[in-house]
Amino acid sequence: MTYFKLLTVLVISPLTNLGQFDIVQCDAGGHRMQFDQLKRREIITLLGGIVGAWPLAARAQQSAMPVIGFLHLTSLETNRENLATFRQGLADTGYIEGKNVVIEYRWAQGRNDQLPILAAELVRLQVSVIVVLESTNGALAAKAATQTIPIVFMQGADPVRIGLVDSLNQPGGNLTGIGLLAAETAGKCLELLIESVPKAKSVAYLRNPTNAAFAKSETREVELAAGTHGVGLLIVNASRPSEIETAFADLVQQRPDALQVSSDGFLLNHPDQIVALAARHAVPAIYAWPQFTEVGGLMSYGTDIRNAWRQAGNYTGRILKGERPADLPVQQATKIELVINLKTAKTLRLTFPITLLGRADRVIE
Repeated sequence: MTYFKLLTVLVISPLTNLGQFDIVQCDAGGHRMQFDQLKRREIITLLGGIVGAWPLAARAQQSAMPVIGFLHLTSLETNRENLATFRQGLADTGYIEGKNVVIEYRWAQGRNDQLPILAAELVRLQVSVIVVLESTNGALAAKAATQTIPIVFMQGADPVRIGLVDSLNQPGGNLTGIGLLAAETAGKCLELLIESVPKAKSVAYLRNPTNAAFAKSETREVELAAGTHGVGLLIVNASRPSEIETAFADLVQQRPDALQVSSDGFLLNHPDQIVALAARHAVPAIYAWPQFTEVGGLMSYGTDIRNAWRQAGNYTGRILKGERPADLPVQQATKIELVINLKTAKTLRLTFPITLLGRADRVIE
């Protein structure tokens, strides 16, 4: 008797006596061939084996796919467009989520303290590769969590200086990824801001101190540029949305002539709030990402972040195909955009130098 026949008749022919079941074997025409009695305990045991085999088979089929552990500082809601470009990068190497690869997502909701916990969770799941984007803390947490699972990072500090890799050309170990040059371009951001506000004597710099390794690298560049141009630097900190309001209240009391906003991942995901506060207090500000100018920020200078997400997806796919992180050079994002919002400049009664306008990659009017 096959399991299929047994199960079929069990479902449709239980006896009223709960201690027993009627087991009937039928021929192809559905005619009863023989009758037997089994105790209920034996039937339950048999059914448990049959039914339990189905989800096990389904899980076995799914586990045959590689699994990507995806870790990000913020949330899905703020990264849907970027995530689409990451998936496109994967698709360029032949991997389609849900078809031949599974992605386990972990979102830290803006809390740096959650990154080590989530990284350790992905390691326990024994994922095929860990992807950590837009977070220096996240990359360091992943590195601390495993020395064997491949890791693809995308972050803004010098990856050699902070100990992520041995060198850019030969990363060594189990990490490689995309360098955003965010810290390195911070000094240039300040120069562009001073060029736009030539009478500025002091500049406020908004950063996230809980992103310690990156904040240290970027602050160093900003301080050097401020010293070179002879302007005072007021450092204000924010690591939660409520602290952004407090930071602006502090800088308004100090009355700086302009503001530079860090390229930190947490601040990147609050463009509307930060731009609205800068507008309310009429502070000329420069940002590291074009998302800020697109929602009304004065100007931005930084990496094309969406292209970097696609590069990260491509590297992830190449590792799934068998390439080793140690053999994949850390890519440096080379596409850096200067975006100017003339509508906001007009509101601030600010006139950009013609030479600066000529260097802009995009002008929003």
